Amino acid sequence: MPTADFLRISRGAVDDSISQNLNALVTPAKSGFDPASTSVHGVRGYVRQIDPRSCQAFKDKVLFPSWQARSDVLTYCAYVATSPDPDDPELSQRAAETAESRERIVDERLDPYSGRYFPREARTEKLALLLRQERSVEKIVRTRTWGLVQERCGNETFQDAEAALNQWRQSKDQPRS
Repeated sequence: MPTADFLRISRGAVDDSISQNLNALVTPAKSGFDPASTSVHGVRGYVRQIDPRSCQAFKDKVLFPSWQARSDVLTYCAYVATSPDPDDPELSQRAAETAESRERIVDERLDPYSGRYFPREARTEKLALLLRQERSVEKIVRTRTWGLVQERCGNETFQDAEAALNQWRQSKDQPRS
């Protein structure tokens, strides 16, 4: 499914590689050599804070636009999933199966499973299920990414990834003077 591929690729380009993206913002030669960096043992012990302007530029130009694009795709797909599907190729087949199941004589004493009928899901229902799963994945990925951004860029005023995205959306819509 192309939508799932887009979401997976977009997450891989930004969120799955967030540590590498944030590390790329650090310019060690800019501030000179820090002797304290040699006193820390282990790979994860010493984490440099990133310049706040670099962090803000990364969030404004890379992170939030990526999140917004994925939100737009999920919103569009939700619209499609809730719209009627007149071109559903299985519509007549599902209707026939439903009619057939109503006419069936059920004797659950002889066969306790004979009363079971599981209608096939329409394409829109399958899409709605996929979207619920993708929205859950998106929430988890954004929470993880935002935690790393907060850790590396300093304490943010927004503790929630969605609140930060909403603030970015509002600032983007404001006319610049």
